[in-house]
Amino acid sequence: MPKQVFKPYNKDQITFLPIDLGTIIPENHMVRVIDKAIDKMDTAPLLKTYKGGGTSAYHPVMLLKVLVYAYADKIFSSRQIAKATRENINFIWLTGNVQLDFMTVNRFRSQRLNGIIEKIFAEVVELLTREKYITLEKYFLDGTKIESAANKYSWVWGKNTQRFKKQLNEKVVKLFREIDILNDKEDSAYDGNDLPETGCKPIDSGAIEEAVKRIDEKLTDNPGNKALKKARTVIEKNYLPRMSKYEKQEEILKERRSFSKTDNDATFMRMKEDHMKNGQLKPGYNVQMGTENQFITGYSIHQTTADTICTKEHLESLNFKPKEVIADAGYGSEENYEYFEEKDIKAYVKYNTFHKEKSSKWIKDITKAQNFKYNQEEDRYYCPANNRPMVFIREENQKSKNGYISRIRIYECLNCNGCPYREKCVKGEEDFANRRLYINPKLNRYKAKANELLLSEKGIEMRAKRPVEVESVFGDIKGNFGLRRFTLRGLQKVKIEYGLWSIAHNMRKMVRAI
Repeated sequence: MPKQVFKPYNKDQITFLPIDLGTIIPENHMVRVIDKAIDKMDTAPLLKTYKGGGTSAYHPVMLLKVLVYAYADKIFSSRQIAKATRENINFIWLTGNVQLDFMTVNRFRSQRLNGIIEKIFAEVVELLTREKYITLEKYFLDGTKIESAANKYSWVWGKNTQRFKKQLNEKVVKLFREIDILNDKEDSAYDGNDLPETGCKPIDSGAIEEAVKRIDEKLTDNPGNKALKKARTVIEKNYLPRMSKYEKQEEILKERRSFSKTDNDATFMRMKEDHMKNGQLKPGYNVQMGTENQFITGYSIHQTTADTICTKEHLESLNFKPKEVIADAGYGSEENYEYFEEKDIKAYVKYNTFHKEKSSKWIKDITKAQNFKYNQEEDRYYCPANNRPMVFIREENQKSKNGYISRIRIYECLNCNGCPYREKCVKGEEDFANRRLYINPKLNRYKAKANELLLSEKGIEMRAKRPVEVESVFGDIKGNFGLRRFTLRGLQKVKIEYGLWSIAHNMRKMVRAI
C-alpha cells in the first residue's frame, strides 16, 4: 500500500518580501466596493467635526469605512469590530494594518457621527444617483417597529403619572391645611385638585419647597412643635422626591403616552415579533423608510406609533422631492393627501377603506354612507332604502392627534320611523333618534383622486411593486441581517445605528449589481 504524501507547511517560515494583502482580496469584493464608494463621497462634514490640536487622531474616513463594512458583514459590536481589525484580512487591508480598540470605535460611532450621519447618508444617495442606480423619482414608503435596547419591563405610563401626581397633590394640600401653612388665597386656589382643566392651581415641587421654608420659619418660633417636625420629615423625604419624580416623567413624556426607564426616548409599541402571542407592548421606535430599486433613499426614526402622523415629518427630512410616492393605507389621511397636493407629488397612496369599498358586501350594504345618493343642487343626501331626504344640520371641526383640523358636514334624516334598516343605521336607542351622516367633502375629493390613480394601469403596477420594493428591504435588514433590536440607546444613537444599517444595505446592493 503506497504511503500518503502531504503538502509541506511551516508556520514559522520567514518571508523576505512583505505580503501585499491587496493581492489576496478579489477585485469586486465588498470591502473594495465600500472603499471606492466612500472615496467618491464628499466627507467634508465628517472632517469638520475635528477641531484640531492635541494628539493625532485616526483618520475619520478610515473609521467610517470600517464601520460601514462591519455592518455590511454582520458585525455590530464595537469589541467585535476592534477584534476584526486585528484578525480579519479584509479589515487589516482597509485600515492599512491599523489595529483599533473598541473605545475608539464606540466613540467615533456615538459622538463623531452624531448629527452628521444624515449628511453622510445623503452623500451615499447622491452617489447612487450619479452612478445611475436610482433616479429619485419614485419613492416607495413604509414603516416598521424595531425594539429598543431597553429593558422590556421598564415602562412608565403617562396616565399613571397623571393619576399618581393627582393623588399626591391631594395629600399635600391636606397636610398643608392640617399644619396651617396655607393662607386663604392659596387654600382657595389649590382646592385639593391638580387637574389643569378644572382651573385649579396645581402644586409643584417649587410650591412644596416654599412650604418647607415656611415650616422652618414656624419651627424657629416654636422649635418644640412635633406636628410641624413630623410634617417636614414627610414632605422632605416622601412628598418632595415623589413630586420631583412625576415632574421629570412628565417632562420626558411630553406628548407621548409611555417611555422606558432604561431608554427614555423609547416608546412602548406593539411589535410584529410577538413570541408570547399576547399583544405585549415593548419599548421601541417607529422606523419610516423609502426605497427605489431596493436601494434605501430615505429614512427617519419616530417616537410615535402611527405611520400617518410620521408622513409629513419624514418627507420633509429628505434632501430631494420625489415625483411619485407609493404607500399603503396607513398613510392615506386628509392631512397627507393635502400635503402631497401642495408639494405637487403624485400619490399612489391607499386610504383605509380602499379594498373594502370594492367588495360586493360593501356595495350592497345600504347603511354605508358611500351608498347614499347626493343631490348637489339641494345639498341633500337620499337614503338608498326608501329615498328619504337627509338634510344639512351644521358643520363641526374635527382635530387629529397631529393638530390637523378637518371640516365635517352633518346631515340628518327627518324621520327614520318605520324603516326596516333603522336598527342597523341609527346608533341612538331613543325612539326619536334618526340616522346621521358625517361627511368630509375635502377628504372625499382626495379619496376620489387617489382611487383614480390607484386603479389606473400605472397605479396597479406601482401597487404590485411596493411589496417587492420596501417590504423586501425590511425583510433583508430584519431577517437576513438580524436587526430585530437596536444595540444603542437613545434617539440620536438609534438614528446613527439605522443610518449605518441603511448605508451598509446600499453598499451590499451595489456589490450585487456589480
